[in-house]
Amino acid sequence: MVTLETPRLILRRWREEDVAPMAAVNADPEVMRWIRDGSVRDEQQTRDGVQAWESEWESQGFGLFAVEIRSTGELAGFTGLSVPDFLPEVLPAVEVGWRLGRSHWGQGLATEAAAAAVRFGFEERGLERIVSITQVGNDASERIMTKLGMHPVRETVNPIGGRRVRVFELSSDQYVTTTR
Repeated sequence: MVTLETPRLILRRWREEDVAPMAAVNADPEVMRWIRDGSVRDEQQTRDGVQAWESEWESQGFGLFAVEIRSTGELAGFTGLSVPDFLPEVLPAVEVGWRLGRSHWGQGLATEAAAAAVRFGFEERGLERIVSITQVGNDASERIMTKLGMHPVRETVNPIGGRRVRVFELSSDQYVTTTR
């Protein structure tokens, strides 16, 4: 079982008791505003998502981590790596993504968590390239991508929902250069 630790966070695999707090994150319209078509998700949809994320760990050797606040044990949301098969034009690729509850915004936690996931992807899984995809207008996510050392490489339309998205990228060579 892969577990990553940062100064404020524990990134770990999912547990049954994570479903309800993650469902609360997914039920917040402001959190979901920039996700696909902006629809919220209920507890069953969240449970199905957690099961799919865990399956990806088994099939890919990476996946989405549950993000736990070290000091409280509270589930903040997720971060991690996944295959962005919803956007075939960028494949083959691995995407770093994140979703935190609103009470955890503005503290640098998404950047801290995503940086650990990127490090894991390059250093532990030997990935050559990591992308991140956000809807045009989601400036907060673009700031995180920039802090991760990523740069925009294309703008396109997400076939699911028809919204414009921007794709950012970081190669393993660029990662090595920025971490020295």
